[in-house]
Amino acid sequence: MRILAIAQNTFRESIRDKVLYVLLFFAAVTIFGSKALGWISIGQDIKIVKDIALGATSIFGILIAIFVGTSLIYKEIDKRTLYTILSQPMHRYEFVVGKYLGLMALLAVVTAIMAAVSSVYILLLGGSLTTTYFLAILLIYWKLMLITAFAILLSAMTSPILGAIIVFSVAVFGHATEVFRDLPPQFDGTFAKSMLEAAYYVIPNLSNFDIAREAANDVAVSGAYVVWAMSYGLMYTVMLLILAALAFQEKDV
Repeated sequence: MRILAIAQNTFRESIRDKVLYVLLFFAAVTIFGSKALGWISIGQDIKIVKDIALGATSIFGILIAIFVGTSLIYKEIDKRTLYTILSQPMHRYEFVVGKYLGLMALLAVVTAIMAAVSSVYILLLGGSLTTTYFLAILLIYWKLMLITAFAILLSAMTSPILGAIIVFSVAVFGHATEVFRDLPPQFDGTFAKSMLEAAYYVIPNLSNFDIAREAANDVAVSGAYVVWAMSYGLMYTVMLLILAALAFQEKDV
């Protein structure tokens, strides 16, 4: 019940954040503006609209997770409301989990809104939607779960600005981890190669959640792959939340 109360309060606070509505506005502009790019490629307009709509859902979802998530705990400390909360009979990990669940509820609403808008837009343009399109949205939300857990961890460890920079960097590199493994021969035997290979195994491979190309081309994706990708994301998410709880437990506030 205490975790649920924290989650409900976090959802109410986050949904009033002006940054959320600014990002949603630009997401809507990107989705509706995708038709303009579709005109350039004859006969491929629906594919491009689907690709851009899924890309906008992913990018703006990540930005919302970063800008809201990295400041969640810092705001409570800055406003001194954290002391009132922690004076209650509550474990610190309950506070962290409640914050995480509240933000994930917000991202579920935001993702559902962007998915509904893009789906209606595609249908109005004469396109069709397959199961793969909605699986792509599900995996985007799963990716946001992982990134939000990392944002909560950074929120417990550092300032919102530094945390946002680190999470954004990991989100960018997480979509290109294959580059760290497939290095050109001139890197052989260098310290940089060892570091980049270590980064390959530490940074989660976020491209595992990206099936936008298959969704745009109406190519079926196996259920086994989706389950594997969700299990992969869940493993990282749980690990990051445990680290966040431990970091907040040791934090001197």
